[in-house]
Amino acid sequence: MRLRIPVILAAAALAAPLLGAAAPSAVARPALHTAGTYSNPLDLQLPGGRTAESCADPFVLQPTASDHRWTLYCTADALTSSETDSTGALVLHQVPQYRSTDLVHWTYAGDAFPTKPSWLKSDAGVWAPDVVYRNGQYRMYYTASDTTAGGSAIGLATSSSPTGPWTDTGTPVVPPGVNPDNGQSRWEFDPEVISANGTDYLYFGSYNGGIFVRTLSADGRTSIASSEKRIAIDNRYEGTYIVQHGGWYYFFGSASNCCNGSLTGYSVFTARSRSPLGPFVDKDGVAITASRVGGTPVLSQNGNRWVGTGHNAVITDYSGQDWIVYHAVDKNHPYYTGGTNPTYTKRPALMDPLDWQSGWPVVRGDSGPSDSTMPAPAAQPGEQTAYRPSFVPQAQPGTTIPGLSDSFDGSSLSNRWSWIRQPSSSTYSVSGGAFAWQTQAADLQPPDNSQASVLTEPAPAGDYVVETKVSVNTGLNDVHNYVQGGLIVYRSDSDYVRLTSNSIWDTRQTEFGKHVSGAAAGQPSYGNGVVGPVGDWTYLRIVKHTVSGQEAYTAYTSLDGTSWDKGITWTASLGSSARIGLISLGGSGFTSTFQYVKVSHLAR
Repeated sequence: MRLRIPVILAAAALAAPLLGAAAPSAVARPALHTAGTYSNPLDLQLPGGRTAESCADPFVLQPTASDHRWTLYCTADALTSSETDSTGALVLHQVPQYRSTDLVHWTYAGDAFPTKPSWLKSDAGVWAPDVVYRNGQYRMYYTASDTTAGGSAIGLATSSSPTGPWTDTGTPVVPPGVNPDNGQSRWEFDPEVISANGTDYLYFGSYNGGIFVRTLSADGRTSIASSEKRIAIDNRYEGTYIVQHGGWYYFFGSASNCCNGSLTGYSVFTARSRSPLGPFVDKDGVAITASRVGGTPVLSQNGNRWVGTGHNAVITDYSGQDWIVYHAVDKNHPYYTGGTNPTYTKRPALMDPLDWQSGWPVVRGDSGPSDSTMPAPAAQPGEQTAYRPSFVPQAQPGTTIPGLSDSFDGSSLSNRWSWIRQPSSSTYSVSGGAFAWQTQAADLQPPDNSQASVLTEPAPAGDYVVETKVSVNTGLNDVHNYVQGGLIVYRSDSDYVRLTSNSIWDTRQTEFGKHVSGAAAGQPSYGNGVVGPVGDWTYLRIVKHTVSGQEAYTAYTSLDGTSWDKGITWTASLGSSARIGLISLGGSGFTSTFQYVKVSHLAR
């Protein structure tokens, strides 16, 4: 893994006395002691006793042999709800920096850019910093969200200290580019630099254009444009982070909307390659360059207060345990309370153990983000963490409920089904053990678009699992926004969760969305996350269960019906009158074909 230096130093200190028994005083053995505890979010202390409310896109730099402090960098953001400028807007700090000795309590160390580089537009942000140490110099690569030349770029500042002062090079490492698919400025976002085989590689990119890698020049100031290689398709990933583990290069990328208040469904996915240049392939064998885009879920919201868990970094503590640092949104308090923008989403920094299971990373034994007291990392030599992974099994269907399950035998729908806004009978049919339903040029998005039909049946009482196998014939690569077919748990047009095989621009993805009624003016009523890859046929599963007394719905997807990817969990108050069902909508001209609907009690 990239951040192994602390572990090597600690191991050397522990092993040295064994190698020199004749001179036991040559190296002092540090006294081992267990690190303390922590709870999310991380404690970011500001001058005057204030606490920072946000640290989006966090990056953590390891200590050195002479300085055992860790350094945390955040994207440009407001620090508190109370700090405003003369117009009443929140003050944005350009790359806040923090230092810590325990990875839990952090002290503000100033902004990396008190004055923005002159080649950025005045309203541009400095985003997603990534810092490396090369030849006695710290190099901070960052996103310039908009430049005087037009478009985004990757910039570089240098310093002899991890917290500056930083000197900007004045020219982009990756200059603004154009996405040939749409003629728009390509999003040159989210730099990530690794060293592999004596070469430095720079990863960058986002939804508009995709993710790319280039070789860096020896001084790190220039990226070699001719070396550019695309490693991920557009319209799927941002926030690249590369981890080297077990002879593999693991791509970590975040997907969906980062900043949608309590309806944020941002998540982290992974794929791996033997080469830093790819191809990166997920656990299902699907490449992240494919139109039916690959990616195995690593970190998703689990039903507690944290949603929108994403844009991560990875560190290794002194006892060898890996940790993932990321931002999230508190669904109970998602927005800054001051300033002029009432829907400005806060993204505090969180940390949780990163474990490895059968060669793939999972967070906290696959439990997801923590919201209770946890054993802290071993942040200093001589410490050990009390954390030990306990891997949790995936939810499984139990006893099938025959009266609610359907294999679509015969030539007509069973009377267990009823329509909400029945479509023309010419648009659907039952034949050959399948239900085929033409997609509708309608949706469920009130108040403007709530004309789509829904095929429903009663949901069982208690916890349950509903599953289907679906094919939506939108083909590959072409744009058919947002044709989809799949499952829904439906209370009304305004309150539901739905899991579908979806056409999203030139990609095909599984999407798990939530719609709520009663959203305040200007606040979102719909949020979505994505799950595993789409196939010719895609298995979809929604698990209804209870988290802290709340109704919770977790998405699972599969390509074979045996190996499942677990996605995000939405909490939703759908109540006892909710119905389960199918949808086929988002645009006309295609067909969703369902092979079965299976409803089961949740296994205990």
